[in-house]
Amino acid sequence: MKPNTESEFEEIFNIDEYPIQSFQSSIRSELIFEVRRQMSELGCCRISNFIRSETVIQMAEEARSLHEKTFWSTLEQNPYASEDDETFPKGHPRRFFSLRSNGFICSDLLPANSLLNQLYASDVLTHFVWECLEVDRPLYRYADPLASHPYSVMEPESEFPWHFDGNEFTISVLVQQADLGGIFEYVPDIRSPGQENYEKVEAILHGGEEGVRRLDLNPGDLQLFKGRYSMHRVTKIEGATTRYIALPSYVYDPYRMNQPHHSINYYGRATEAHYERSKVLVDGLTD
Repeated sequence: MKPNTESEFEEIFNIDEYPIQSFQSSIRSELIFEVRRQMSELGCCRISNFIRSETVIQMAEEARSLHEKTFWSTLEQNPYASEDDETFPKGHPRRFFSLRSNGFICSDLLPANSLLNQLYASDVLTHFVWECLEVDRPLYRYADPLASHPYSVMEPESEFPWHFDGNEFTISVLVQQADLGGIFEYVPDIRSPGQENYEKVEAILHGGEEGVRRLDLNPGDLQLFKGRYSMHRVTKIEGATTRYIALPSYVYDPYRMNQPHHSINYYGRATEAHYERSKVLVDGLTD
């Protein structure tokens, strides 16, 4: 179900403060201008209290109700979620492996009436994100049936090391905050299509701080982020509270999905479509 009527929008989005459905609104125009400025200068933007507090509470309840369906993985991975490649020297980013311990509630496990499904199905939200990103080509919802809009789950002691996403753009909505930790760290635009920039990536992996930015999200915040080009991580969770964050994703190419090895490592499985679509090279970047 798509939230197309004003009443349905009011149930999910804080349209009193952010009237994203009103294309003639000066408030909307000013918001898009500010998001573009932050994306250009910082590679990331946070819109505070974008989702209604009542909706955030319901989404947190939804995530907790699905917790037992979480696919958990504790493994060593490089920033590209790819296998070890001995054609590269030791210490190279392709051979730099760090512990990842987190889980995902896959998109195809969400119930039909899921609030996250409704949020992601919104054409108005998709158009708003497209305008905010200021791209000169169409933007599509991610075709990946597992990774299009999952909940990421991090329990106490979980951590998510430096990595790149398989899709160009991700927005996130934090629905349950950890007691401590769970800080989002990123290096904006550290690579670009056709240019991996391994030297700078390697410096960050070995503890370098140049270009690293940090963002401590609050429940209900909307974050826009260029996850395929900006290396990022989430710091270790501390305390007793599980962290849940919704991750709606968008792409330029409606055909693309995660590579099969990426899908298996992150989401526990790969579909026939993952293998079929892996034969098509999209942007020349390591997944």
